[in-house]
Amino acid sequence: MNGILPSGRTQRPRTFCWRPFIAFEDTNLVGNVYFARFVSWQGRCREAFLAEHAPDIVDALAADLRLVTLSVACEFYDELRVFDALEIQMRLEGREGNRVRLGFDYRVFRDGSARLAAQGQQEVACMRQTAAGLVPTDFPPSLAAALEAYAKDAVPDVAPTATGIPGTGGGA
Repeated sequence: MNGILPSGRTQRPRTFCWRPFIAFEDTNLVGNVYFARFVSWQGRCREAFLAEHAPDIVDALAADLRLVTLSVACEFYDELRVFDALEIQMRLEGREGNRVRLGFDYRVFRDGSARLAAQGQQEVACMRQTAAGLVPTDFPPSLAAALEAYAKDAVPDVAPTATGIPGTGGGA
């Protein structure tokens, strides 16, 4: 797919949107959000995605399935403060075998406009716990299908929503 819609508009990748509430506990004495919260929010966004799109994964995780975070990165462009309106947009940037690369855009809404506050990335491997240790395995079908719907070349099929409430978080 070339990323161009029939009308000639450029297509944006479909993103899963999650909106954390920025509380005082997320900030330091100066009022800035701790940098570690950005990474924590990536994990929470992933979990909200699983809850909405592949809730059956919980039983597999309780058994022998493991989703192992191999790497995490975050670049900061703007400081966040308590009560800022923040939206984290997650998308599938790539998939190879039992590994996926997820991208995260952190958008802060202030004064009637949205700005990119940070960008992050994670690489996650799907593994099975065996007597011999962890071994690579395929993603469960429900999770594989859910991830593919958010790939860079996936065509958005729903209107944008971003409430952060399970059941309403998909969007473009």
